[in-house]
Amino acid sequence: MNGICCLHKCYYLRSLTATKLAATFPFSSFTAADESWVSVSCNPVIKWPQPSNGPPWAPPPPPQPLTPPEQSLSPNLSPSYQQDDVTTLYSLLRDPSLRAGHTLEAALDNTGIEPVSALLQAVFDHFDSSPKLLHTLFHWALKKPGFQSTPALFNSMIYLLGKVREFDSAWFLILDLIGKNEGLELISCDTFAIMIRRYSRGGMTQPAIRTFEYASTLDLIRNSDSVTNLLEILLDSLCKEGHVRVASEYFDRKKELDPTWVPTVRVYNILLNGWLRSRKLEHAEGLWTDMRNDNVTPNVVTYGTTVEGYCRMRRVDRAISLVHEMRREGIEPNAIVYNPIIDALGEAGRFKEVSRMMERFSLCGSGPTISTYNSLVKGYCKAGDLVGASKILKTMIGRGFIPMPKTYNYFFRYFSKFGKIEEGMNLYTKMIESGHNPDRLTYHLLVKMLCEEQRLDLAVQVSMEMRARGCDMDLAIGTMLIHLLCRMHKLKEAFAEFGDMLRRGIVPQYLTFRLLSTELKQRGMDDMAHKLYGLMSSVSHPTNLPPGDPSRARRTSIMRKAEAMSDILKTCKAAREVVKHRRFSENLVSSTNRLIENIKKRVMET
Repeated sequence: MNGICCLHKCYYLRSLTATKLAATFPFSSFTAADESWVSVSCNPVIKWPQPSNGPPWAPPPPPQPLTPPEQSLSPNLSPSYQQDDVTTLYSLLRDPSLRAGHTLEAALDNTGIEPVSALLQAVFDHFDSSPKLLHTLFHWALKKPGFQSTPALFNSMIYLLGKVREFDSAWFLILDLIGKNEGLELISCDTFAIMIRRYSRGGMTQPAIRTFEYASTLDLIRNSDSVTNLLEILLDSLCKEGHVRVASEYFDRKKELDPTWVPTVRVYNILLNGWLRSRKLEHAEGLWTDMRNDNVTPNVVTYGTTVEGYCRMRRVDRAISLVHEMRREGIEPNAIVYNPIIDALGEAGRFKEVSRMMERFSLCGSGPTISTYNSLVKGYCKAGDLVGASKILKTMIGRGFIPMPKTYNYFFRYFSKFGKIEEGMNLYTKMIESGHNPDRLTYHLLVKMLCEEQRLDLAVQVSMEMRARGCDMDLAIGTMLIHLLCRMHKLKEAFAEFGDMLRRGIVPQYLTFRLLSTELKQRGMDDMAHKLYGLMSSVSHPTNLPPGDPSRARRTSIMRKAEAMSDILKTCKAAREVVKHRRFSENLVSSTNRLIENIKKRVMET
């Protein structure tokens, strides 16, 4: 038995339903201090908005009994493929005996299915955590006469390959079309944007830049506005992944090579956001000066970005003063400006000031948005005030805003942090009953909470429902299950899940490998440990373990610095000498070590 399939057989044979969860956790009463709508026995106290001629906030349809995705599809969804084809492909991709490559291709040939893009897209959307299997499926389809991919499907394949850093395979697909000069309609600015973002996510900044420069030479890109868009995507990707200095240097180099080039305000906003995210105020302020010199007028996004940067650095009072400044400039603040301030005030627990800011916000044309209410829910949950958070939830629904999965996830974060299983499962049940679909983060939080409390039965149930609702098992969920199985000494099941992750193209973390390997050896399961080593050796993987407790290392470093400075103060006679030591403290750890060694030597000499 392999993977989660093994867990299914061991624990539950049927898919989980909201009714079953409700039976698992009967609603119970709580004290007045704990009472909130997420934990009260009975129907939800919130009356959900009803659709009226399809307003923008119309709620989803009433919840239906849970069925696997392949059973919920209808043949009428697309005239180009049948439900049976989807079911067959799902079964093959879930078969633990079929691996990516020739084995899977042979099985696909035996099905007699004639692939079409809509069929593959439906499979891709469900099995997005199985890139190797989907790559084989895509190649198999390309070999079939008459098969025509769509740009969306092609980009989905590129995204999945980039996600697992199979960049060579991605480039092979792209360059093959360009070399043949056919199928070029599949390649667009979005294709290269995917590559740039995935390179940036992996810390591969120079390949990201080279991708942009290569794309800029292609006729299908350079003869349109796509070059400007792609440049903004490049800078934005680098900045969001913490490579703002690389982005800024590339920006400066472009200005030097082309003095006539005037960057757009959006380019400045991207770099401004990058420096502020990196907490480099001096660079951010320098950009404001550069904008003025280039006669680029700051807009509401520029101010909103700066306000958000100040709020992120917990300088909310400076952010509020900036709002007054932008008003003097004739720019009226909107949600982009108000939302970060309300979020920062809520994070700080300054709810009285939040109320005053909400009053001002309500006078604006747009007024509070769903992000505003989400920030308030987050703030109250962080403060441990679930009653207050529930009231905000009730208010936002009363004003026509349908909660997002993100809204509920703030509650789940709180429940996960404090191990409140019953309350978390209670909310999850009500969420399903109200017709709201959880997202991947919801399941991550639930499984994390259940694994930390060693509730393997429920963790498996929730992971089963996650798959049944269209979210494929990913690295995070698989890792948590393997670690829990190891703690509960269910090593055969852990080994099976480890192997299934590799089969789907997900490489488990080295820490997981070491944990499982150690457990197997300690239990005398040497043959399985040897097989595990063979599985891990078949794929490229990092061999470093995560660092130890960073807080302890930081405390040790601070103590060493304190000892060193104490010695300096005792021995230095002039204040200038102390300043000299302070000025040359870039490598404080090594210099501190030398100082401590000198102290030891002097002690030995005396």
